[in-house]
Amino acid sequence: MYEWIKALHVVAIISWMAALLYLPRLMIYHCAAELGSVQSETFKVMERRLLKAIMTPAMIVGWASGLYLAWRGNWLGAGWFQVKLMALIALSAAHGFLAGQVRVFAEDRNQRSARFFRIVNEVPTLLMLLIVAMVIVKPA
Repeated sequence: MYEWIKALHVVAIISWMAALLYLPRLMIYHCAAELGSVQSETFKVMERRLLKAIMTPAMIVGWASGLYLAWRGNWLGAGWFQVKLMALIALSAAHGFLAGQVRVFAEDRNQRSARFFRIVNEVPTLLMLLIVAMVIVKPA
């Protein structure tokens, strides 16, 4: 069963990361759309669906399966896992921030620039690099 859970975990994390990288990109383009335009309304639908149908379910499955794997692997006390866990908490905070921004855009209250979202778009990438390094290398 462990290998099936690991496969589920990998698929969930790939889906979560894809959404975390795509949502800020949508917001970059949404910043340029005129309020009330068809384009703006389309971005609202795309952002909401990405968050609700892919990003949040993938995060939940990723966390649940990952904690199971860590427990079964007896890694909860390992130093590399603690670093990974802190990066995952930061990644989850980025998820929460982006979910909040989806609401802000839906209410036509965005005050942030496309440049801001370009910078935000890099945060999941940097955290992903740290997480992957911890899992693969498992430094002492």
